[in-house]
Amino acid sequence: MTFDRSYRQPGVVLTDHHFTVPLDHTRPDGEHIELYAREAVATGKDPDTLPWLLYLEGGPGFGARRFVGRQAWLERALTEYRVLLLDQRGTGRSTPANRQTLPLRGTPERQAEYLAHFRADSIVRDAEAIRPGLTGGAPWTVLGQSFGGFCTTHYLSTAPEGLTAALITGGLPSLDATADEVYEAAYPRIERKNRAHYARYPMDVERARRIAAHLAERPVALPGGYRLTTEAFQSLGILLGVGDGSHQLHHLLEDAFVPTPSGPALSDAFLENVHALLSFAGHPLYAVLHESIYAQDPAVPTGWAAERVRTGLPGFDAEKTLAGDEPLLFTGETIHPWHFATDPALAPLRETADLLAARTGWSPLYDPARLAANEVPVAAAIYHDDMYVDTAHSLHTARAVRGLRTWVTDEFEHDGVRAGGPRILDRLLALVRDEA
Repeated sequence: MTFDRSYRQPGVVLTDHHFTVPLDHTRPDGEHIELYAREAVATGKDPDTLPWLLYLEGGPGFGARRFVGRQAWLERALTEYRVLLLDQRGTGRSTPANRQTLPLRGTPERQAEYLAHFRADSIVRDAEAIRPGLTGGAPWTVLGQSFGGFCTTHYLSTAPEGLTAALITGGLPSLDATADEVYEAAYPRIERKNRAHYARYPMDVERARRIAAHLAERPVALPGGYRLTTEAFQSLGILLGVGDGSHQLHHLLEDAFVPTPSGPALSDAFLENVHALLSFAGHPLYAVLHESIYAQDPAVPTGWAAERVRTGLPGFDAEKTLAGDEPLLFTGETIHPWHFATDPALAPLRETADLLAARTGWSPLYDPARLAANEVPVAAAIYHDDMYVDTAHSLHTARAVRGLRTWVTDEFEHDGVRAGGPRILDRLLALVRDEA
């Protein structure tokens, strides 16, 4: 472990840490990769007197959030913790994996084999590898948001001795659902979010249909080469799973067109905003590895489950929708093969993604027997109609983990830990301490 000189932001002292860990933890003498994490301590506090809290970001494929000062939940955490913001392997400053770096691995087959080591099981073993050097061997509290909650559940299944407490926000996974079952549960939720959006903004029905019809005739090449098709436009529905996402989508749609000498055209401002929302350039592993987070049966590949399930749902077929008079349904947290044709950040990784979709031999991520005997205090915020993670799946898992306490609320969407972070973290800490 190495660390750089500490530096300051308003109200916080930050220290950069760098670690070396095995690519494959079952082969500690094999290839190694680098991990990066940023430590945060409140100004004026002695870090050596504080317990550690490890934050695991959502994803997969996102580095830890870059806070400025004491934003969101960090404000509450810093009152009593020394916080470690870990860039999970392949993200941020942790040996990045993307279209630029992965060709160093060689063929798509070798790239896929490499990326097979980037799931929750490897992330948790990374955490356990770096913990002793940071804490002196003491266990730490883990806060897992979304996919970070999936990782935390794996932590409870495989290394509970490393945990003082586990806090999960919007990320309590099914212990046994297949990828197909995950998406069969997801699409009805996505449709409900669409209906709620159009009930709030009925004028958006015609606006969305008009944009989709325009793109069906004339797909647009965005700056950098992103190809905006009707299907890509539909994927803006991922906004509908966050607190202000419906309002963001409405503002995006309301001034999409401008008059030009050749007739109405999608405005540069609209296209620029869409590109920022849809490009995977900053988080390609989110697309490449997404369905693998649900892969647990060693005999069954995920096989582009979101696309397979969608083909049986004509309501999400834009061509059929435009032939009638129904509202266009946006999609949500779903990854499809066409993403690798429209996005230049993903196009070079298409064959690698196909190989991962066809891969078998995945190991189970959760141990129901060990979770049933759990002794680590655990609390989970479950959002009443979370578009990203099925509420029924989360509640079923909550009943399967001994001692897990839930806070079920409809006050927040999937991004609750960002929108209401201090209050959410305060509530979860109270639950694991039996103070609520």
